[in-house]
Amino acid sequence: MNKCSLPDIQNNVDTRQIIIDKVGVKDISHPIIFIDRDGNKNSTIGNFTMAVTLPEYVKGTHMSRFIEILNDGPCEFNTSNFDRIFDKVCKKLESDTAYITLDFPFFRKKKAPSSGVESMMDYNVTLYGNLNQGILEVMMKVVVPVTSLCPCSKGISKYGAHNQRSHITIKARVAKGKVLYLEDLIELAEKKASCELYAILKRDDEKVVTEKAYDNPAFVEDLVRDIAVDLNINDNIDYYCLEAENFESIHNHSAYALIENNKY
Repeated sequence: MNKCSLPDIQNNVDTRQIIIDKVGVKDISHPIIFIDRDGNKNSTIGNFTMAVTLPEYVKGTHMSRFIEILNDGPCEFNTSNFDRIFDKVCKKLESDTAYITLDFPFFRKKKAPSSGVESMMDYNVTLYGNLNQGILEVMMKVVVPVTSLCPCSKGISKYGAHNQRSHITIKARVAKGKVLYLEDLIELAEKKASCELYAILKRDDEKVVTEKAYDNPAFVEDLVRDIAVDLNINDNIDYYCLEAENFESIHNHSAYALIENNKY
């Protein structure tokens, strides 16, 4: 049978008169290239969720077209050009709305503080984009693992203090006409923590990070407040949601704090 003669069921008229807010594909793994702050191209694997709004009179969307977009040339992104894919989605799906979420692991090469040994540190990143009525909103989120040391434990103990690995999550919306880099958010979170993490530490490095954490105790409240001070004065950000979760070493629960600020 000639494929041109096959019926296109998706294009049939739907009579129920109900708009579908979002319809598309979810959890599509695809190779991407992420361009970092210094212009370096980093190969990684992206997980895409892509959707459009379906009018009340259309029966179905063309799911395969989302996949065709990802396979049409290299998927190269940075935090400034994520909007380009929205033009492709709207044109290919014949829609004036588009919703895209992209999750991927981002790797940075870091040097241990004493030995200088290099290793790759990974961070979970999400890019969000919503295009609706000609207005595009782009957000980014990064989860930064750090060390936190309890000020109370240090203050009441004769020696030592309990510490834990913590996750600092920063979700930020880029202000119109501004540029924001993932590395800026990562470095801010690591700077405010009791100590940052490394994939490889030698013995002299372990001494350095242990003592640094002891010298910089921070409650979960301290983490979010200290970071919020810098986010509040960052003109590249017009909205943020900041979270810190301490995976307690002496409790079977986490300590948690959140600050949200819509600056404009």
